[in-house]
Amino acid sequence: MLVHKAYKFRIYPNKEQQILMNKTIGCSRFVFNHFLAKWNKTYEETGKGLNYRSCSKQLPALKQEYEWLKEVDSIAIQSSVKHLSESFARFFNKQTNAPRFKSKRNPTQSYTTKHTNGNIAVVGNTIKLPKLGLVKFAKSREVDGRLLNATIRRHPSGKYFISILVETEVDSLPQTKQSTGVDVGIKAFATLSDGTTYKNPRCLRRLENKLEKEQRKLSRRYKQAKQDRKPLHEAKNYQKQRVKVARIHEKIKNVRTDYLHKVSTEIVKNHDIIGIEDLQVSNMLKNKRLSKAISEVSWSEFRTMLEYKAKWYGKEVVAIAKNFPSSQLCSHCGYRHPDVKHLALRMWQCPSCHRAHDRDLNASKNIEVEAIRLLTVGTTGIA
Repeated sequence: MLVHKAYKFRIYPNKEQQILMNKTIGCSRFVFNHFLAKWNKTYEETGKGLNYRSCSKQLPALKQEYEWLKEVDSIAIQSSVKHLSESFARFFNKQTNAPRFKSKRNPTQSYTTKHTNGNIAVVGNTIKLPKLGLVKFAKSREVDGRLLNATIRRHPSGKYFISILVETEVDSLPQTKQSTGVDVGIKAFATLSDGTTYKNPRCLRRLENKLEKEQRKLSRRYKQAKQDRKPLHEAKNYQKQRVKVARIHEKIKNVRTDYLHKVSTEIVKNHDIIGIEDLQVSNMLKNKRLSKAISEVSWSEFRTMLEYKAKWYGKEVVAIAKNFPSSQLCSHCGYRHPDVKHLALRMWQCPSCHRAHDRDLNASKNIEVEAIRLLTVGTTGIA
C-alpha cells in the first residue's frame, strides 16, 4: 500500500544557512499575509475570493516590487500561496476556521519547499536543499520512498528541524484476530478491554516545578528589559532565559510524543479491530478543574496516531459516538446505572447482576462490543 510518510530530523545549518533559512521563513510569511489581505479585500468588494491560480500569476510582479523576495527559494514562496488556498478550501468545507495572518511572534516558524528535479536529496550525513546547498543533519535512519517535499522548522529553543515527506510502500501487519476497546482517562492513560493498562506518563508534572522556576526568572528578566527600555531581541539575559524555558517545553513535548508513538504502535500491532470513543476534547477543556490534566495526555494526538497507523497496516479503528454510555452500562448484563456519571466513582456494583466493575475496564469492554456491532452493521448494511 502506497502511503505518505514523514521523516523528521534535526539539522545543523551553519551561520550563512541559518540567515538564509530565516529570510525564507520571513518571505514565505510575507507572501502568505499579502495574498490573505488581498483575498479578504476582494471578498468584501465582490462577494467572491481569489484562487491559487490568480494569486500565483501575481508572484512575478510582487518580486519586481520587492526585490528581496528573489534572494530566497522561489518554490517555498509558491508553497505559501498553495497553503493559503488549501486553508480557504478547508474553511469552506467547514473543517477549520478562516485563515489568519501569520505572525513572526509565533513560537515555531517554518517554510515548505517541493521536490523538483533533484533539488532535495540525502547525500551521506547531509541533505541537499534549494539555495542552501548541503546541510548537516542527524541521520538516525534511512529515508525510503519517493521524495515529495521538505518542511524546515525553527523551534523557540533555536534548534532547526526538517520533515521530509515521502511516498512509500508499507506492508500490512499480520492479522491477529483480536479486537479491543480503548478507554482513555486521566488516572490511567488508556485501559484496554483485556485488562491491559497504560500508565499516565504525566510529562508536564515531572518537570512542572523546574518550568515554573525558569518562567519566573523569564518574567523578571522581561520586566528588567522593559525598565531598561531595551528591545527584547537586544536583551541578552532575556533571550538566554527564553531559550531555557523553550527547551523545557520541548523536552515535555518530546517525551509525550515518544510515549504516544510507543503505545499506539503496540495497540495497532496486537489488534485488528480497535474501538475508541469519539471525544469532544475541545469542549472538555472548558472544565477548569480538568483542562490541564486533559491537555497533558493529548487524547486527540493519540487518536490521530491510532487512525493513520491502522490505515497503514491494514487494521480497523472504529469511533464510538460521544453519547454512547460506555461507563454506565454493565458489560455483563447491559444494565444502565445512572449514578456512574460521576468521575469520582471508580468502582461500582451492578444492581441487576451484582457484578463488581472497575469503571475504566468496564467502559473499555463496552467500547469493544459497540465497535464490533458498528463494524458488523456497516459490513452487512443491516441495522
